[in-house]
Amino acid sequence: MEPVIATEKTAAPGQPLVTRSQSCVEEPTRNGSVLPSYFETLSKTLGPMRWWPARTPFEVIVGAILTQNTAWQNVEKAIANLRRERLLTPRAIEAVSHQRLARLVRPSGYFRQKAKKLKAFARFLRNEYGGSLRRMFQTPTVELREQLLDVYGIGRETADSILLYAGGHPIFVVDAYTHRILGRHGLAPGAPEDAPDYEAVRSLFETNLPADARIYNEFHALLVNVGKNWCRSRDPRCTECPLQSYLPANSVLYEPGTASLPVLIERPS
Repeated sequence: MEPVIATEKTAAPGQPLVTRSQSCVEEPTRNGSVLPSYFETLSKTLGPMRWWPARTPFEVIVGAILTQNTAWQNVEKAIANLRRERLLTPRAIEAVSHQRLARLVRPSGYFRQKAKKLKAFARFLRNEYGGSLRRMFQTPTVELREQLLDVYGIGRETADSILLYAGGHPIFVVDAYTHRILGRHGLAPGAPEDAPDYEAVRSLFETNLPADARIYNEFHALLVNVGKNWCRSRDPRCTECPLQSYLPANSVLYEPGTASLPVLIERPS
């Protein structure tokens, strides 16, 4: 059943009136066919996200590597260091010493390994595509993905982030937030705490949504927003979440009688 979108104006005593959205689904479907409804609900409540924040495609790639196992604010500090030193080009990354590069990306954590990963990608780009990102991204998605996965330090999530956000290839990025949300909503195998199979989750999105990089980009960014603000690993705020009404009744987080009244938060500029 398609969600019925309603609006309700509510306000706490002494607080300004706030418009909140409510998505009502009589019996949420426990398969991927409900994902377009998730996207519609989140888009109306939160979007647009305007992610990924970067000035160039190469900066997106650098960010995708540096964001491994760290918060984005730490990546921003490292990228600011690289920009200040004018090192945000493949040629500059390859030319700079490993020691200096590691020092500059230190705020992102695991800085020696990440410096090595950045150099590995720059070397791959030069060897395979003459240093041209344009040529690289002209490669068919499946073929380029396999090539990226062979580069030191690039796993599936990083490769897919590069393909989608830097290259505009229609491939869905699966991260910890996606795993958590789908697990708790009964849309992925295993218990909510388990990590479902990456390729199975990616396929779930790609088989139930149009093959459109813009949709994949926005949907992934919306899920990250939900994971950070409501579907948190600890102390989840389910009753305020835009997706609360989709939570299955057999979920350990389900609270009978609760309504979905998500509080709108300020979107990042």
